Amino acid sequence: MKKGVLLHSDISAVISRLGHTDQITISDAGLPIPLSTQRIDLALTQGIPDLMSVFDVVVQEVQVEAAILAAEMIDHNPQIHEQIIKRIAELETKQGNAIAIEYVSHNILKEKTEKSKAIIRTGECSPYANILLCSGVTF
Repeated sequence: MKKGVLLHSDISAVISRLGHTDQITISDAGLPIPLSTQRIDLALTQGIPDLMSVFDVVVQEVQVEAAILAAEMIDHNPQIHEQIIKRIAELETKQGNAIAIEYVSHNILKEKTEKSKAIIRTGECSPYANILLCSGVTF
């Protein structure tokens, strides 16, 4: 049995296949998911699981080089935005690298999800609570 913190087999498989600059998306319950992108649906009910819980587990398994957020999150969901910024700063320290944060419009973010290796859908029901993580390398 796997000893790590991530037990979900589909998420684990996607992460194991990520290469440098590949993307994985963690989304709220309402983000449209392109038919061509793998959907990993964790949503059970409103708020379960929440975005930050899934983020915390995923980043323990992924070397993060960059993150992409909707610019609208700053004004329309400042609590989640603050949490993400704080967690990214902590992750920079843990990983020993700078993590670039890019802000794009929500419409552009939705377009960018088409290139994600997978979208992990959470039960998060707050506006613009989506994050694209870009994989880095550990060397």
